[in-house]
Amino acid sequence: MTAPRLLTAPSVLTAPRLLAVVVAASLTASLAVTTPAAGATPPAPLTPERLRHEAAAVLRTAQGVSLHIRVRDGRHVAEAGVGEAVAGTGRPVPDDPHVRAASVTKSLVAATVLQLAAERRLSLRDTVEHWLPGRVRGHGNDGSRITVRHLLQHTSGLYDPDSTELTGKTAPDFERRRFDRVDPERLVDAALRHPPDFPPADPDDPEPRWSYSNTGYHLLGAVIEKVTGRPWAEEVHERIVRRLGLHGTRVPGDDPYLPEPHARTYHRFAGSDDYTDTTARNMAWAGPAGSLVSTPRDLDRFFTALLTGGLLPPRELAAMRTTVPVNEDHQQYTPGMRYGLGVQEQPLACGGSRWGHHGDLEGTFVRTGFTADGERSVVVTVNGRTTDETRLLRTEKALQGLIDKMLCGR
Repeated sequence: MTAPRLLTAPSVLTAPRLLAVVVAASLTASLAVTTPAAGATPPAPLTPERLRHEAAAVLRTAQGVSLHIRVRDGRHVAEAGVGEAVAGTGRPVPDDPHVRAASVTKSLVAATVLQLAAERRLSLRDTVEHWLPGRVRGHGNDGSRITVRHLLQHTSGLYDPDSTELTGKTAPDFERRRFDRVDPERLVDAALRHPPDFPPADPDDPEPRWSYSNTGYHLLGAVIEKVTGRPWAEEVHERIVRRLGLHGTRVPGDDPYLPEPHARTYHRFAGSDDYTDTTARNMAWAGPAGSLVSTPRDLDRFFTALLTGGLLPPRELAAMRTTVPVNEDHQQYTPGMRYGLGVQEQPLACGGSRWGHHGDLEGTFVRTGFTADGERSVVVTVNGRTTDETRLLRTEKALQGLIDKMLCGR
C-alpha cells in the first residue's frame, strides 16, 4: 500500500502553533490479575473523563502538547483525545495512530536473536568475529572480544556516532536530507573510526560499564542475516509481526511516508525558533536500531506476548530480563533504569518493576511500560520535541509519572 504524501501544509511552524502528541495507554487484561495489598486504595475507574484529566495534567507540564489516550482493561475500553493531528487545522488526533517506533525496534530485533539462540542457531557467547569476520577491527576495536550478548546489552563499548551528522543537525540541513537514503553501514563505519568507549564487559561482572550503542544493533542485524540467509527485517516480520498479527507494524525501508492514520511530528532544531514538520523522512539509516513503524495497539500486543512467554522459551526470556545498571546520562532522565537484552527495566513507585523500551527521534518520543505479568501496559507516543534540555527533562518527568500512575493503578 502506498501511503499518501504528508507535506500539504508548510513544514515549518512557529512555536505557538505547535504540536500533535499522542499518548496511548492500554491496561491489558486476559492475564492473571494482581490482588491489591490489604488496605490499598482501589484505583480510580478508567473512564474517558479520568483519562482526559490525566492528559490535561501532562499537557500543562509539557507545554503545547496534545494527547490521545486509549485504555483497555479486560472488556472495558476507554479513550480520550486532546489536540490536533496537524497543528493549526483542528483535525483530531486519530485512534491507534501509526508512529515511528524508533529504538523500540531494538526489542523486536533482540527477540529475533533470542529465538535464534533458542533454536541453537547461534549462541549469546558467539563473537562478532565468528559471524562477521573482519568487520569490527581497527582503532582498538576487536570483534573477537565482543559477543552477541554484549551487543544486545550495550556493554560492548562500541562507539555510537551522532546520526544527525548524516541526517541533519539544523532545520535547513534536515530539509535538504530528509529523503536521502543513508546506508546503516555508514554509521558502523563511522563508529569504527573511533576507539571504543571501554573494553567489552567481563561476562561475570554484575555491574559492567554500559553505554547505549546503536552500532551494536546495526551489527546484530548483520548477524541475523548471516545466520538465516535473509535480511533482518524479513526475519522480524515472519517471526514476530506476522505471528502476532501486528497489522500496523512494518519496516518501511526507503518509503518516507507514514501510513494513515497518523499525527504529524514536529521538532525545533538547535538554532531555530520555529518547529519543522519531520513526519516524512527516509529512515533506512536507522535499520535494526530504530526504523520500525508501528501503532500503540501493536506495541502493546508485542510486549505483552514477549514478557509473558509468548515469543521466547523460559531460558531465553530469563536471559532477556537479566539487567545491569545504565550509565549516568540515562539515569538523569530515567532514575533507576536497568537494561537487559533489548528491554529496559524501571522501578515502580508501588513496588516491583516495569518493562519496555524507549524510542527517540527528531519530533517523536515513544515510551512504553508493562508490568512483568502483562496485566497492565502503557504506550506513550509524543509527537513534538525540542533540543532544550530543561524542557526535555520536564517532559520526561511528566511522561514517566503518567506511566507510573497508570501501572500502579493510582
